[in-house]
Amino acid sequence: MDINNWLKDLTYDEWVVVPISGARPSARYKQAAAVVDDKLYISGGSRNGRNLSDVQVFDLRNLTWSNLKLNLIADKDSGSSSLEVLPATSGHNRNFSISMWGKKLLLLGGNLKDSSGKLMVHYIDLETSLYGVIETSGSVPLARVGQSATLVGPRVILFGGEDMSRKLLNDVYALDLESMTWDVIKTTQTPPAPRYDHAAAIHGDRYLLVFGGCSHSVFFNDLHVLDLETMEWSLPQIQGDLVSPRAGHAGITVDDSWVIVGGGDNRSGCLETLELNMSKLVWSVLTTVKPRNPLASEGLTVCSALIDGEMYLVAFGGYNGKYSNEVFIMRPKPRDSSYPKIFQSPAAAAAAASVTAAYALTKAENLDFKQLDDINVKPPENGHPIEDVTVKIESFEKEKQVLESSLAEAKAENSKLRGEIDEVNNTHAELSKELQSVQGQLVAERSRCFTLEAKISELRKVLESTQSVEDEVRALRRQKSALDREMELASARRQSSGGVWQWLGGSEK
Repeated sequence: MDINNWLKDLTYDEWVVVPISGARPSARYKQAAAVVDDKLYISGGSRNGRNLSDVQVFDLRNLTWSNLKLNLIADKDSGSSSLEVLPATSGHNRNFSISMWGKKLLLLGGNLKDSSGKLMVHYIDLETSLYGVIETSGSVPLARVGQSATLVGPRVILFGGEDMSRKLLNDVYALDLESMTWDVIKTTQTPPAPRYDHAAAIHGDRYLLVFGGCSHSVFFNDLHVLDLETMEWSLPQIQGDLVSPRAGHAGITVDDSWVIVGGGDNRSGCLETLELNMSKLVWSVLTTVKPRNPLASEGLTVCSALIDGEMYLVAFGGYNGKYSNEVFIMRPKPRDSSYPKIFQSPAAAAAAASVTAAYALTKAENLDFKQLDDINVKPPENGHPIEDVTVKIESFEKEKQVLESSLAEAKAENSKLRGEIDEVNNTHAELSKELQSVQGQLVAERSRCFTLEAKISELRKVLESTQSVEDEVRALRRQKSALDREMELASARRQSSGGVWQWLGGSEK
């Protein structure tokens, strides 16, 4: 198979299963992944409740898997290298690699069998196949799983996760890669709720974006932004397609876009691959897969690979009721990145674009092109024509066209926003009317309640008087019963004495 032709023939923005020859690694999820020199490196992961300790390598040129055998740096104190080479780990940073000290991959945190309580930093040297632990200092974070670790210049920004006692976290730390020193980042405003298995990305080397994740009972679909200059959290207004809550998803940035793959909510996997325009903060669905597809999984990884000068996305692993060891590849369609990046809410971005474009357009239209022509008509002393001004005029014309296009786009977006505002105002008016109606019904119900309370009070009085009557009736019944018994006794005594007739008979004798 001609790999290059196969890649070039891929349809844009569609996931394709990579045809693999030979043996494959064990299916797994929550592994770490990185692409270096046309090779996909997979470290650790979990399968059937067991953490894995292997490092697998997928060659994107010949489409074959191989196992990377590591050598442990010997313990200087004991002189022994008999320790376990790579600890079985899962839930560590799933998409993070650097090459600051040669071709080294860093692994932060994870579910280690033996943990000191502090977050450990492991490294794999791809040139020497050596594995080791990097000693860090400063405010070292607690050991954790499901956190995000994002590279920003010479620092790694760590956010959230779940510690070894299952406490959810939303703290922020920074690791200086030059001094290997940890610092706690103190933030202001409202931070994201504590969470793990979220995704994070950097925009413009300034803004940390945090999307999704879960607590022990809730799955999130919110997007939070941390300004790394002011250290302020914000919850910006988002537009575009509706995004379902998810955790265990993977994310990768491609130019000005943040591509989100997979994830789920413990009941079903997310079928759509999302794209966030990080400048305009607009969600869109890039593509979808069928149910039970390995891409609709939790704990998968996605990386970017530059092959023959073209960018590709590579996804691996995951779990959606079944563990996966499939490799998927996508050829993302090139996006237009010629416009300046504006990281604001859509409304603010549109307003800023309108003002900037209008000002620049007015300035361009007011240029005195006649003066420029007058300058251009005089030849220099060597007799050659001057073309600089003509080139500048053409440049201004092109810039004018771009600004007019930007202005038209901004006007269209403003018009759309005005329509949405009108719709919100109409909805507010309808809700106000409904509120007034409900308030009127509430007043009527209160009046009815007062009436019922008055009737209840009268009935209680009647019941009290009825009770006294019943008491009198019971007393009379008792008196009647007593009289009846006395009459019965008197009648019995008369009968026992013979009565008057017995007395008369006795006198006749």
